[in-house]
This record gives sequence, structure tokens and C-alpha cells, in this order.
Amino acid sequence: MTTTSTSRPAINVTAVAFTGYPITNVLRARAFYEGLLGLTPATTFEQEDTAWIEYDLGESTLAISNMSSEQWKPSADGPAIALEVSEFEDAVAVLRDAGVPFLVEPMDSSVCRMAVVADPDGNSLLIHHRRPVQAQA
Repeated sequence: MTTTSTSRPAINVTAVAFTGYPITNVLRARAFYEGLLGLTPATTFEQEDTAWIEYDLGESTLAISNMSSEQWKPSADGPAIALEVSEFEDAVAVLRDAGVPFLVEPMDSSVCRMAVVADPDGNSLLIHHRRPVQAQA
């Protein structure tokens, strides 16, 4: 067991439970996440004009919600999720055709291709494609 400097047991984090994004308009957000990105809701909690919607993505979950709108506000300055796509160029073209703002234009690195876009509330969202691992010679 690992301990901290105060001799308490360290917390054993085993996975990311979910990534949550605040939204302001449920219909507009669902049109973006479901209509444009093609995500399928796994769980939806609705109450009056508010909702908490979860999308299962492999072993992770992306949640969008306007349930705590007074305390939890959309921002391009906050954390961002990177969504892995199978066809990077196609994803970029679909987003451009839909008029989605690009905060960081598509770029290449030795391990991936990525771009940063804004969702309808201005939250940063990364579109990401891993490069195949090259065998070492």
C-alpha cells in the first residue's frame, strides 16, 4: 500500500468514471453530440427543462448536462475531452461543413493527428486520431 507524507493510505484511482460537460441548451447540444458526432445516449435523466445525458464511449463515458447551470458553466478554458475518430480527415470535413468553429486547426505530431473545436456552448472538444505504432528496428 502506498502512503502519503502524512502516513495515510494513498487513494487508488483505477479509471476515469466519466467526463462531464456543462451545456446551456439541451436540444442544441443533443443535435451536436448525437446528430453531428453520431453519439448514442446510454442514459438520460430529465427533469423539467434540465437533463443529464451520458454517452458510453468504449470504457469511458461523456456526460452533458444543464442541471447545475448556476455553478457549472461552459468554458473553452476548462478541461477538454479527446474523441478518437477512425477517419480524421472525414471528421474534420464534417465539422467544417457544419460550420463548427476550430479553436486549433488540424495538426500532426509523431503519435497523433488532432484538432480542437468548440461545441455549441464554447466548450473545447478535441478530435483525435492515433497514429499506428511503428516497430523499432
